[in-house]
Amino acid sequence: MTLPSRRTLILLAAGGSAAMMLGALAFQHLGDMAPCKLCIWQRWPHVSAIGFGALALAFAPRLMAFGGMLAALTTSGIGMYHTGVERGWWEGPTTCTAGDAASLSTDDLLAQIMAAPLVRCDEVPWEMFTLSMASWNAIASLGLAAIWLLAWRRG
Repeated sequence: MTLPSRRTLILLAAGGSAAMMLGALAFQHLGDMAPCKLCIWQRWPHVSAIGFGALALAFAPRLMAFGGMLAALTTSGIGMYHTGVERGWWEGPTTCTAGDAASLSTDDLLAQIMAAPLVRCDEVPWEMFTLSMASWNAIASLGLAAIWLLAWRRG
C-alpha cells in the first residue's frame, strides 16, 4: 500500500481542521450553543493548522506539516483538559467553572453569581455516545495529528 503524497496528506489534515471549525461554528450559530472559554481555546490551534496547511502549499511543506502536527496535538490536549473539567476530574479556570459555594457569605455568593460567565466550562451542552464535544475534538485531533505526522515524514 502506498501512502498519498505529502500534499494530499496536508490537504486532508488542514481540511479536517477546517471541518472541525465549521462544525463548531454550526453548533454555535445554528444550534444556538455558545462556546465556553475552553471551547474557544480549542479553536485557535485548528485555525493555526489551517494556516500551516495553506502555507505548506506555497513553501516549506515539511516544516509546515510539523507545525500543523503541533497545532493538532495542542487542540487535542486542550480538549482532554476540557473533558477532565467537564467530568469533574480537576478544576478548570476560575473564570469559567463554578467554585465551592458552601463557605461563602450571602453577599459573596451573590457577587460570584453576578460575575459568573454565561457559559460554564464544567457543563456539557451536547454529547454523543457519552462523549462531549471536547472529547470528540480530542479524539479527532489526535487523528489529524497522525495525518500531519505522515505528511511530515513523507519524502
